[in-house]
Amino acid sequence: MGKIQCIGILTSGGDAPGMNAAIRAVTRAGISNGFNIMGVYRGYEGLIKGEVKPFTTEDVSGIITRGGTILKTARCKEFTTPEGRQKAFETCQRVGIDALVVIGGNGSLTGARDFGMEFDFPVIGLPGTIDNDLYGTDATIGYDTTMNTIMECVDRIRDTANSHERIFFVEVMGRDAGFLAQNCAIACGAEAAIVPEETTDVDQLAQFMGRGIRKSKKSCIVIVSESPKCGALYYADRVKKEFPEFDVRVSILGHLQRGGSPSAHDRILASCTGAGAIEAIKQGQRNVMVGIRNNEVVYVPFSECIRTDKRFDKRLITVLNELSI
Repeated sequence: MGKIQCIGILTSGGDAPGMNAAIRAVTRAGISNGFNIMGVYRGYEGLIKGEVKPFTTEDVSGIITRGGTILKTARCKEFTTPEGRQKAFETCQRVGIDALVVIGGNGSLTGARDFGMEFDFPVIGLPGTIDNDLYGTDATIGYDTTMNTIMECVDRIRDTANSHERIFFVEVMGRDAGFLAQNCAIACGAEAAIVPEETTDVDQLAQFMGRGIRKSKKSCIVIVSESPKCGALYYADRVKKEFPEFDVRVSILGHLQRGGSPSAHDRILASCTGAGAIEAIKQGQRNVMVGIRNNEVVYVPFSECIRTDKRFDKRLITVLNELSI
């Protein structure tokens, strides 16, 4: 492949607050360094169908404050096939895209890796997911905003829990990672967090109830990571059956967690990694995710950030247990 002149940007998978800030950063840093920028709408689906538009600085003016993504996003089964990726490559050739910046989570970066390797195509990833489950970066774009949203919601739920002396199980997102649940439990002053990282070790509900619930409190908040088998409804039903003396309620926050104006932290993270993506392209890098570790921009191979499990700090469980007495 010859000299890179045009860079395409797309957002893929679930939306995350700060994606627009990342789009803005890639666009403006790219233009500042002499590249043409093209926005690809609706993720990999739009790349296959050719939904592409040249971007200027005006196209990204004022979007740093907005949640969601102006490029829209979608999950695309067709892109998981060689035939779908071939169509996407043909779009790049037809419209003149020489490199791609993909903003998304684990599945999106897996697609980016496959596309880059199959066609020897420069692809740079940005960690755009509220789950914070990508290895190689201290935080992902959208994680901080989502924690703050959950905290505000739980603060309000606490008022009702106190008024009615209830146990509330609050279900939050996170997929297979408990970062949101555990850290939000600490931030909200919750009595417990039930996270996937602990399910193989102990019966977390039995442990929580066995600590002497309500010895000093008249209400309880338990933050639960979403799960198709063991979510908040599962644990609430168990309490109703095993401890019928308690009044139990469930609140599933759902997509409420995804929206909203990004926090300062997410805007800065998105801006630094977006500019870092352009720097990576200038350096000739490919198939890497741009992350932040210890306040430094780092470049992590897709093979590492996708396949390596991000370490969950189990010391946080001890902190929560000690502070929730």
